[in-house]
Amino acid sequence: MIFKENLYKEAFVWIWLTGETEPVVAGKLSTHGEKLIFNYGLSYLDRKNSVSIYKAELPLKSGFLPLLPNMMMPSCLRDAAPDAWGRRVIISRKIGQGLEKSSLQFNELTYFLESGSDRIGALDFQLSPSVYEPRSYKNVSLEELIASAEYIEKGIALPPELDEALTHGTSIGGARPKALIEENHKKYIAKFSSSTDLYNVVKSEFVAMRLAKLSGLNVTPVSLVRASNKDVLLIERFDRIHSEKGWERRGMVSALTLLGLDEMMARYASYEDLAEMIRREFQNASTLLKELFGRITFNILSGNTDDHARNHAAFWDGHSLNLTPAYDICPQNRVGNEASQAMLIYKENRKSQLSVCLDAAHIFLLSQKEALEIIQYQLETITKKWDLVCEEAELSEIDRRFLQGRQFLNPFSYEDLTGERFFIKELAGNVFT
Repeated sequence: MIFKENLYKEAFVWIWLTGETEPVVAGKLSTHGEKLIFNYGLSYLDRKNSVSIYKAELPLKSGFLPLLPNMMMPSCLRDAAPDAWGRRVIISRKIGQGLEKSSLQFNELTYFLESGSDRIGALDFQLSPSVYEPRSYKNVSLEELIASAEYIEKGIALPPELDEALTHGTSIGGARPKALIEENHKKYIAKFSSSTDLYNVVKSEFVAMRLAKLSGLNVTPVSLVRASNKDVLLIERFDRIHSEKGWERRGMVSALTLLGLDEMMARYASYEDLAEMIRREFQNASTLLKELFGRITFNILSGNTDDHARNHAAFWDGHSLNLTPAYDICPQNRVGNEASQAMLIYKENRKSQLSVCLDAAHIFLLSQKEALEIIQYQLETITKKWDLVCEEAELSEIDRRFLQGRQFLNPFSYEDLTGERFFIKELAGNVFT
């Protein structure tokens, strides 16, 4: 038997406007059958500084705003909802050790309203249209957060003293155990190891993120710490600005939202379409297209095949779009050589091969020479900085050997290069020999 818990019928959407440290109510999200429909409040529309949550989906108009085709809710609001890990925590907290998790379903409003308030971007969800009450938290230790995550992974109900700490991080996306922490006027996403890890995923993501940064890409800062004899990856949040008045929030939309898609249609997301949108809608398009091309090639070189459209995002301030720093560059476990990226690269091809990227170079306004230079620089950086970054991560020799030639520089990524592209194959083949 399936038990449904649909306690909520509506939620009020609050927004932090640019430069502000306190939110204002923007509108209401309501159930209409199986769908969620949004409408702006008249008081918000009357504000001189009001901006659309995202103009392509929710333009500043009165009345209920129609959903884009095949959507069940506005994707720009779904961006602020918890993903797999957050939902797992919420389910565990609400049902404890009672019903089997598979037998209970929650509606989307439950996830909006039961998750933490310090979510990605500049939005939050409340029961009230007039009084904002953040689902607050205490800034607990990493040891407590790790203990909380272990309870969830084992399917054990959280003790009260740990419940609040982990619930705060339920608003953050992704499938792996994580939490939010604040230190020295900075906010971080803390990622923990999982009991199902076959290798040191936390350290391998640190290595990939650091090498991507050293390769010239715009990457959010990361650091490694130890707690409870476990490695913890700290990822600095770029959607928060600390000012004398408090914390400001920066609005964001995912590439999935930019492309007008939802999770059910994510397999159709393509870099080609994203590049076209950048050319059409973004400022400094040529610079951003070069950056995006470099992110694709580095993902392939590092074995990050989890580059789905929610792992790319843009800042949205109500007027313009700009790519956020890169995040979630995590080498994925791999059996054999052949692999595919989560997003299509060029036409219907998503193979994790540099040749596909080079065929698509013109889409990113790059010549073959420019595209090859980007790849060459990334390869040279990996070659020169590999040992340094691995030592910085204190990565064991076993884990280094596991990553070399399997995730990083898997032969499948370059083995078909010929002609003017052949020197890339030679460079890549010599890195770990």
